[in-house]
Amino acid sequence: MTYDPASEGARMSFDGRMSYGDYLGLDAILSAQHPRSDAHDEMLFIIQHQTSELWMKLALHEMSAARDRIAAGDLRPAFKMLSRVSRIMEQLNSAWDVLRTMTPSEYTEFRPSLVESSGFQSFQYRMIEFVAGNRNMAMIGPHEHRPELAQALRAEAARPSLYDHVLDRLRAAGFNVAARTELDRPHQPDPTARAAWAQVYRDPAQYWELYELAEKLVDFEDYFRRWRFNHVTTVERVIGFKRGSGGTSGVSYLRRMLDVVLYPDLWELRTEL
Repeated sequence: MTYDPASEGARMSFDGRMSYGDYLGLDAILSAQHPRSDAHDEMLFIIQHQTSELWMKLALHEMSAARDRIAAGDLRPAFKMLSRVSRIMEQLNSAWDVLRTMTPSEYTEFRPSLVESSGFQSFQYRMIEFVAGNRNMAMIGPHEHRPELAQALRAEAARPSLYDHVLDRLRAAGFNVAARTELDRPHQPDPTARAAWAQVYRDPAQYWELYELAEKLVDFEDYFRRWRFNHVTTVERVIGFKRGSGGTSGVSYLRRMLDVVLYPDLWELRTEL
């Protein structure tokens, strides 16, 4: 006998009711792919980048909430949120594995369709960097044609970063850590912060919440670095050392980004332990 889910109470008619597709807005999502060529692999390229942007949207949702909780001194919910951000970065890393199934010959078929568009111009990626604390104001340039996006980045650069609020937690615990005065610049190594973190790491039992908070940030940056490495490897595999479609030097530019450190205090202290 053919199984009928309705026999166990499953709703089979959704006329006038909210369905799965309605709730998720799938009509808009699944109709948002518009290849500009006849190349088979352009659909892969579009979907990989669109899904990455969705994951970035969730990462920003979690990072912003974690920052608020840290600012309020409520660290335990922030731990869960930051762990989720690391898992999101893991998903973003896995996406490169799919894109790497595309060969240089296949990419060449539709690359002219990109014109000057490039992942270098991703607003959400830039916002993730700004929230985390890597604030390079020159990188707002690619968003100036959208005043609301450029203003959102400037507003973010004017407020304390995620790590600035983490440093507030060190000060609240009695550590003498200098406060940053130039919020619109990347975090630079700070001897006072490094000394505080070294004390935390030497006595985790006494400073367990700070210890765990630091490790959550290191986890995030670890996955973030892997994302950058996978990015440069994928680009080199697919286009070699050609210039990026957005005008960057391509692989050479991405390799320079591998040297960017979000939280130098947390990495440098390890040498001292």
